[in-house]
Amino acid sequence: MPFPPALKDRFFDAVLFDMDGTLIDSTPAVARSWATWAVEHDVAPRALVNSHGRPAVEIIADVLPAGRVPAALDRIVALELADTDGVVPLPGAVEALRACSRAAIVTSCTRALARARIAAAGLPAPAVVVTADDVTAGKPDPEPFLLAAEHLQVVAARCLVVEDAPAGLAAARAAGMATLAVAGTHALADLDADAGVPDLSHVRFASGPTGIRVAA
Repeated sequence: MPFPPALKDRFFDAVLFDMDGTLIDSTPAVARSWATWAVEHDVAPRALVNSHGRPAVEIIADVLPAGRVPAALDRIVALELADTDGVVPLPGAVEALRACSRAAIVTSCTRALARARIAAAGLPAPAVVVTADDVTAGKPDPEPFLLAAEHLQVVAARCLVVEDAPAGLAAARAAGMATLAVAGTHALADLDADAGVPDLSHVRFASGPTGIRVAA
């Protein structure tokens, strides 16, 4: 996926970053937690394939009866909160957050888990962090990104979304936002975005009076 001049030449009022797989590598911790959860709830691991980027409550609702969802959700939240071992920032993540004058983290995890992983990775947390606790519909619904734009007081069409998952990119497109894919959990060839890079160390963000510019 090339990095097109059309995106390089644009200026944005805000950059909205996904968290897991985009800013931080939490894959080992996530895998451990969900593997334990699957065994405890007699769920085949294959049933959880391609669930990255979606809220846990929606993933669970797909594989368990409605009556079991609340307790099962509490359990995965507890497992993930207890395991932040190996959660680290991905290349270029810290620099990208610091370079953007207006930024938000938009994640499908809970507020408590977002705080725990941001702290574990040592990320400079922006003022706006939108989590699954803040929305009624998670990615691929556009609500999380639209809420972030509202909090930042910017127009959706002037936002750039940085994502690593199909669900997040679909949400960004539905919100009318530009998209930059990173190869966090999926190959770039499998991601539909305006541009793509292996990770954030391959791009530079620069903030100025006309907005935020991104260049390869």
